[in-house]
Amino acid sequence: MADTVAEVIVEQIKRAGVQRVYGIPGDSLNGFTDALRLDGTIAWTHVRHEEAAAFAATAEATLTGELAVCAASCGPGNLHLINGLFDAHHSRVPVLAIAAHIPAPEIGSGYFQETHPEQLFRECSAFCEMVSTPEQMPRLLDVALRTAVEKRDVAVLVVPGEIFLKPSPKRRAGAPIRAIPRISRPTDAEIRRAAAQLNGAEKVTILAGAGVQGAHDTVVELASALQAPVVHALRGKEFIEYDNPYDVGMTGLLGFSSGYRAIEKCDTLLMLGTDFPYQQFYPSKAQIIQVDIRGEQIGRRTPVDIPLVGSVADTVEALLPLIDRDRDSEHLTSSREHYRKARRRLDELADNDRNRSPIHPQYLARLVSENATGNAVFIPDVGSPVVWAARYLTMNGSRRLIGSFSHGSMSNAVSQAIGAQAAFPGRQVIALAGDGGLAMLLGELLTIVQNKLPVKIIVFNNSSLNFVEVEMKAAGFVNYGTDLVNPDFARLAESVGILGRKVESADGLESAVAEILAHDGPALLDVTTARQELSIPPTITAAQAKGFTLYALRTVMSGRGDELVDLAETNVFRRLFD
Repeated sequence: MADTVAEVIVEQIKRAGVQRVYGIPGDSLNGFTDALRLDGTIAWTHVRHEEAAAFAATAEATLTGELAVCAASCGPGNLHLINGLFDAHHSRVPVLAIAAHIPAPEIGSGYFQETHPEQLFRECSAFCEMVSTPEQMPRLLDVALRTAVEKRDVAVLVVPGEIFLKPSPKRRAGAPIRAIPRISRPTDAEIRRAAAQLNGAEKVTILAGAGVQGAHDTVVELASALQAPVVHALRGKEFIEYDNPYDVGMTGLLGFSSGYRAIEKCDTLLMLGTDFPYQQFYPSKAQIIQVDIRGEQIGRRTPVDIPLVGSVADTVEALLPLIDRDRDSEHLTSSREHYRKARRRLDELADNDRNRSPIHPQYLARLVSENATGNAVFIPDVGSPVVWAARYLTMNGSRRLIGSFSHGSMSNAVSQAIGAQAAFPGRQVIALAGDGGLAMLLGELLTIVQNKLPVKIIVFNNSSLNFVEVEMKAAGFVNYGTDLVNPDFARLAESVGILGRKVESADGLESAVAEILAHDGPALLDVTTARQELSIPPTITAAQAKGFTLYALRTVMSGRGDELVDLAETNVFRRLFD
């Protein structure tokens, strides 16, 4: 039977299914880490930066759907968790953060390393409270765990260091805190109202997001019944793109034209489990039906005519029997044809390009997809790796694609790969790292080695903050402050015990990708990719066209016309000669 507050925490998270805790030890956290040591059944996964601990916990929770835990010491220690916890909060995954605090009698005195974590973490959590006395335990922990699991969100428990060592009151243990199964769908009347709208529509398009997880076959059946093209948001790609003859690609800034047009031309848009944020990509005149398990999410991005609160799986299952199936297929047929042409143009860019250097990142992404295992976990860094992952990685129902897709933080790939690999040691985990993202938390290479994690790291090395440069071009700014002076990442990896390879020309890329992904242990492939590769969104606004023209003029006038030559050679000339 647990005696101290720290031992109660360890016992309760173990009953909740937690198998490891990510973090860095520190004096105020010693009571907790020693309780882990004495228990011996929950692994302590030591990282080199607390931000990586929170990112790793986020990745584990995303892949397992279960609670994950990170911990940090007082002041700067737990403050470093905040970026990764924001990612978990925005991604809606259950994470418990144990934030150690300065001694309770010193709070408010300006003590060494003093912060106010119960205030700092409030914005990125559904629950954040301080354990001021042992008598609050273990009830407060139960509330934290239940909130994290049921709201699929972050819970933060702030504990002054000496409280960990205090005797905890006895409390009868209830059922282990795990997600409670339930059926969640709208009323029959609301289902009938949605069915009437869909049956009366001529051109229905489905926009599918992360909420379609677990509902693939039902959504595909609905698309068949409606003769509706299915457009996926980025977080929906892994759950609905595969084995789906109705999929017509992605929309948004990272998408391509077929997805955008399928939404633009519909008269009814059915949004399934998506909080797709970009208002400019929604139709201006269509009727909109939105299904979301969180009612407060409905209508946040665009006006909604029929709101339906419930899970996608339960709602679509109730809706299907009411759908008339004798429908015209013209909208679906034209959307499919548009997708076929758009997909062909994208695939034509993902080639060797006559061994030209630097290498086109599309080709690298395609080779990674072709050589990865059937159940690989792909984790791209925010920026250009996300673009190439969205467009060139093939999903199959077993592969996973996760990342900082809602929070949008740099340096997520390697840190999240740590959590993914720790949770699934026998599964292939591939971090698609930007050179800027990798360098930001470079110390996590040591975490990979220390914890013996066979993570595979593919570095898109273009010596720049590449996606920022694209944004600057679109806004009319001359690129400034985006250069990166990088080391040889392959040699650096070798120096810490990771297999490293570097490739600068396309002819050697395929064999290098195959070698890295097949290696029995951690490995890093440093690939010199084209800095001036443009990722064109599916629709260009007048402001973006004007901005790009201004960028070209200002670049020439600033004496950097060679950049325009590189840009044309990388993008325009290649398309003319292919």
